Amino acid sequence: MSPIPKAELHLHIEGTLEPELAFELAHRNGVDLPYADPEQLRAAYAFTDLQSFLDLYYQLMDVLRTEDDFTALAEAYLARAEAAGVRHAEIFFDPQAHTSRGVELDAVVRGLRRAMDAAAERHGISTKLIMCFLRDLPQESALATFEACRPYFGVAIDGVGLDSAEVGHPASKFADVFRLAREAGLRLVAHAGEEGGPEYVREALDVLRVERIDHGIRAIEDPELVERLVRERIPLTVCPFSNVRLRCVDTLADHPLPAMLAAGLLVTVNSDDPAYFGGYVDENFAGIRAALGLTDDQLRLLARNSFEASFLEEDEGRRKKLLAEVDAYRFPERG
Repeated sequence: MSPIPKAELHLHIEGTLEPELAFELAHRNGVDLPYADPEQLRAAYAFTDLQSFLDLYYQLMDVLRTEDDFTALAEAYLARAEAAGVRHAEIFFDPQAHTSRGVELDAVVRGLRRAMDAAAERHGISTKLIMCFLRDLPQESALATFEACRPYFGVAIDGVGLDSAEVGHPASKFADVFRLAREAGLRLVAHAGEEGGPEYVREALDVLRVERIDHGIRAIEDPELVERLVRERIPLTVCPFSNVRLRCVDTLADHPLPAMLAAGLLVTVNSDDPAYFGGYVDENFAGIRAALGLTDDQLRLLARNSFEASFLEEDEGRRKKLLAEVDAYRFPERG
């Protein structure tokens, strides 16, 4: 039976690089990987924290060199996303991580968009593209990247985000570039409250004026912040498998998702970097169903939330159609 229809709103396209594709692209581009084969590389996907993940994440990006490489990466994700029940995907990419390696920005954007623009017909998935600034780099780098990307605004790039190492890199560091993005009419999101505490979430809302918080699990520690998030209907794009693999929570059974739902937060479930964290979004749904004992009604709410939290305002007809599909879905019998 097909998985419940859903939107994926927190997905780093670079984090969908499966070991097999990494080796294929490495061979194509003459890149030597320090692993004997895909199995040995997959065994290296054992992380102690966010930084240990990022070290490998950026190392493997070196196999991505050409427009065709980025198309292959995005197409592989979209094909897998279709099987996961994804009907709408808002995809992150890190332009600074590629231009710093000498890869042309045009190759990155055109390569990703080639696959994304074909996704509606090929996979039944509508898409948006969100460029993320690396928060461990200076704002000056983000500003330069923003200006370089201006020709793509509204035609290829739909929004901006903020990712990478959170602690020690407050949102206020990027106030100017987010102001420019807001003035340019782009959608605004930011990672906050993953490793950093509730104050990181509050600053992303107050200083960057983001519309959506990526992760946000630490918000549950602050009752006043929770009340605000509920009142303002700020979506949180939660990534359960990621939170476990990066040691933000000890086990899936310890995840605060049930408490977040009980508090009335607009929570969605996503896969973040599925090649590295052990599962795509359908597998995240199955995992939380088993580990947290979520009911079918709660899973349906999470799927509905994903479309409600999406940036589909310009196509309300599609949003309503997708919500109707969620309501009509019948879950398989539990064993």
